[in-house]
Amino acid sequence: MWPLYAAGFTTAFGAHGIAANLGGAGEGAVTSLLVLGGLLALYDGAEVLLKPVFGTVADRVGARPVLLGGLVAFAVASALYVLADSPGWLWAARLGQGAAASAFSPAASALVARLNPAAKHGRAFGSYGFCKSVGYTLGPLLGGLLVWAGGLRLLFTVLAVLGAAVAVWALVAVPVVAPLPRARQTVLDLARRLTEAAFLVPTTALAGATAALSVGVGFLPVSGAAAGLGTVATGAAVSVLAACAAVVQPRAGRALDAGRLSARAGLTAGLLLAAAGLACAMLPGLAGVLLAAALIGTGTGLITPLGFATLASTTPPERLGQTMGAAELGRELGDAGGPLLVAAVATAATLTYGFGALAVVLGCGAVGVVAGVRRGVAGARQGGDRSSP
Repeated sequence: MWPLYAAGFTTAFGAHGIAANLGGAGEGAVTSLLVLGGLLALYDGAEVLLKPVFGTVADRVGARPVLLGGLVAFAVASALYVLADSPGWLWAARLGQGAAASAFSPAASALVARLNPAAKHGRAFGSYGFCKSVGYTLGPLLGGLLVWAGGLRLLFTVLAVLGAAVAVWALVAVPVVAPLPRARQTVLDLARRLTEAAFLVPTTALAGATAALSVGVGFLPVSGAAAGLGTVATGAAVSVLAACAAVVQPRAGRALDAGRLSARAGLTAGLLLAAAGLACAMLPGLAGVLLAAALIGTGTGLITPLGFATLASTTPPERLGQTMGAAELGRELGDAGGPLLVAAVATAATLTYGFGALAVVLGCGAVGVVAGVRRGVAGARQGGDRSSP
């Protein structure tokens, strides 16, 4: 399992490590805020378009080849900029990294589900989410240190070595998991499956968690600065958010496996905690920022392993790659939609109202989860019972 966890760390570290340092280190390539925005959007844009595609490919040819190919492609894309060191190749390398992550990220999620029995899905996805949270946390910090020591080329060098090392590790340690026979699926069948509660509810919760996380990371420092707090204090608040998410995820997964926590209760509580955190962000001063960070991080830590474990338990094994790719697409949409909502409301009113608007959206999502998860899981189990001999 550890190479799969390392793959999750790689995509998170690569995404945030470069994104946090492009503005200050890419003087030759980043000539305006518009260019910076384009470079930042390349990675996520590639993931939005390609994750469902590569998830389907993983079901067709096997998740392991897609995992290995994606990691090798990530290493090659990172090495491109190291060798060329020009603005044009920075765009190409960033796009290549995003496309490669679109391949190995859903493949890793599918393998986490295939290589663990259903009774251990919570623990497995909790550990996977923990490693991704560590990547998100360490990316800006270690990335900044590497850029300070040797510029963007050193950071891309480390990412190339990391991608290659994880690929070799996975080649040696991850067993071959043959693709399962699949019944023919029409576009209508796919649309029906992706609009059922068993898929839609946990994916919506995952999107809400990612939206809250992105808003916390991006806007809590703005709120803290407006209250007169320094960069050290606001940076510490963001670290609290990431640390809470990292600590809670494995514990939430173990509680789900042990029967101490249900998916419905966990997803609902996670959305409510994240909404409460956004409400606390409306309070002025350091106390509001820290409370917001802790609650958003805790809520996100609850939702992530429970959401993926629920998806794995209600998805036919031969369609896991497709489902995980589509769920990752939902997370990416939340990653973009949350900040856009808050920014739009803040532009029309103030940032305080922006936090409040997203809090209301997450609260409404929690109400939907209360009924939706139970119906979705029950419906999936009944469908499985009908198809069994």
